[in-house]
Amino acid sequence: MQRRPFIGALGLAPLLARAAPAQVIRFSWWGGAGRHEATLKAIALFERRHPGLKIKAEYMGFNGYLERLTTQIAGRAEPDVMQINWAWLAMFSKRGNGFTDLHAHQDQMALNEFTPEDLASGVVAGKLNALPTSYTARVMLWNQASWARAGLALPKTWDELFAAGPVFKRVLGQQAFPLDGELYDMILLSLAYVQQKHGTPYVDPATPRVAMSADAALEWVHTYRRLVDQHVATSLPLRASLGGAEKPTEQQPDWVAGQWAGNYTWDSLIGLRNSTLQAPQKLALGDFATLPGARNSGMFGRPTLMYAVGRNSRQPALAARFVSFMLTDPEAAEILGRTRGAPAARTPFEALLSSNKLPPLELQAHRQILAQRQAGRIATPAPLFEHARLNRFMREVFETVAYSKASPAEAAQRLLTEGNALLQRIK
Repeated sequence: MQRRPFIGALGLAPLLARAAPAQVIRFSWWGGAGRHEATLKAIALFERRHPGLKIKAEYMGFNGYLERLTTQIAGRAEPDVMQINWAWLAMFSKRGNGFTDLHAHQDQMALNEFTPEDLASGVVAGKLNALPTSYTARVMLWNQASWARAGLALPKTWDELFAAGPVFKRVLGQQAFPLDGELYDMILLSLAYVQQKHGTPYVDPATPRVAMSADAALEWVHTYRRLVDQHVATSLPLRASLGGAEKPTEQQPDWVAGQWAGNYTWDSLIGLRNSTLQAPQKLALGDFATLPGARNSGMFGRPTLMYAVGRNSRQPALAARFVSFMLTDPEAAEILGRTRGAPAARTPFEALLSSNKLPPLELQAHRQILAQRQAGRIATPAPLFEHARLNRFMREVFETVAYSKASPAEAAQRLLTEGNALLQRIK
């Protein structure tokens, strides 16, 4: 009996007719239970539309994901479609050939759903290596009730923020702080201040070198110490004594009770931060403090997550079509919601708005970030800045400062000399 080829609604007969007995595409991602459940439902929808096709789901929590993916890529056994962090482009595709060039399969994709800026975020050496699920940036969240108890208005300037620490300590007690955050949060907040004042990031976005001057590096470390010493932010030793230095803010009892009154975090985490607050605690989006005459906002932003197609995929066109489906298909968008942030693709985002499924605080944060992006005040960071090895190095340097094992001058010197050396090794 002669096999009749399946003619798919999306014109995939040439790709699917060769299935024997079924085509399989591997798709890997990390996340929590909500993301897993929604993603599996979206996969099922794609499979129903394409009989004879199987999407093999390979999912897990974040711990161990990068290590597994690194091993797979080194062995040329990576999945066809991968969820990756934006910074991993610099790790796996330094010259643009680490992933499939999606430009070669643009006839399978709705690239017109993305802004030129969002498309550019996935381009390496002229090749479209990945597409963003969404864009995220750091924002200031404040617990209005806590600030009211301290007798203070929400801070709008750096001076107001630094002045709030002693007031919180005096009025609300030793365990009350205007701001909480993990070490990396405080590193980035301190960096925002320095970028506004000195106009340069830590890593040059065009070349693998430290862009900061010695004065800027020293002020970066001093700003971190100032946040801690002036009782503005929770210290690393304090957080470590309360169940772990990296314990998420929303899991901290002092956050839940309103003793810790603010957080510098990704806008994509607003829902988590808000989820554990007890009445009458209520979060508000704060103004992003900016120094007079600042050359940019210092706001740190980049794609939340990205999808890439493996360079060893035997079915890159079909994999590219699946990526486009996950990012732009209206029914898939309805299923996936905000499990990977507010969609970067135009149609899914507009559908999210029209259905009132974007909570007001998250929409407010999105608009704040969008305004900064459109004004050109969020500089694209160097991908190497979030390279795993450089990230570990920065954390280690600031940890020595947090535990008083190194002076600010010693730490700043390491950020310059050892930072430059490391960038040359990982470029």
